[in-house]
Amino acid sequence: MRLPLIFLPGMMCDARLFAPQMAALSDHVPVCADLSAEDNVQAMAARVLDDAPERFALAGLSMGGIVAMEVLRQAPDRVARLALMDTNPLAETPEVKAGRAAQIARAGAGELADMMRDTFIPRYLVAPNAAIERICAEMADTLGPDAFARQSRALRDRPDQCDTLRGYTGPTLILTGAEDRLCPRDRHELMHRLMPHAAYTVIEGAGHLPTLERPEPTTEALRQWLT
Repeated sequence: MRLPLIFLPGMMCDARLFAPQMAALSDHVPVCADLSAEDNVQAMAARVLDDAPERFALAGLSMGGIVAMEVLRQAPDRVARLALMDTNPLAETPEVKAGRAAQIARAGAGELADMMRDTFIPRYLVAPNAAIERICAEMADTLGPDAFARQSRALRDRPDQCDTLRGYTGPTLILTGAEDRLCPRDRHELMHRLMPHAAYTVIEGAGHLPTLERPEPTTEALRQWLT
């Protein structure tokens, strides 16, 4: 029987973030967790574990990768394989923290769609892509401003997970878009130093969302990780 596969999405994303991979890897019966109901990564991870089978492969992108590290911290023996994509093992910097309150206020004032269009989505991609931009806008609209506030607080208060990664020796994939501006390559090189046994894949021609921007090589890297 194939190992169950759980995907953890980035901020203001849902299963649409992984649609190409979930279709291609359907023999693993992939599911995408909902990370929109809690306002801290510890509770998000606990919810994932409550809903998960006893052993599983875990793949997270961006905020999903941050939650995946917390799942690993809470229950390392249950994570059979780990994929960390376009993410960051470090606690949030004071500079980024300082901007969270204003963003939460804007979302609560009805400006979420404008903020996604003007501030967030342009930083996700290497080049403008109307189809992917529409998917991102629709995901954010589905989740809404309350989820934005909860996820912002979770990211703001997240712990450093370097020790968690240092202690994991299971099959691991570290993957990043070559031109990711939100979680730059040095974060992934740090993770690779913490887990030198991991496969490290850089997806050329991709930014923060290689699952959508360059789905074929991203899926192939995940397929090899699952083998």
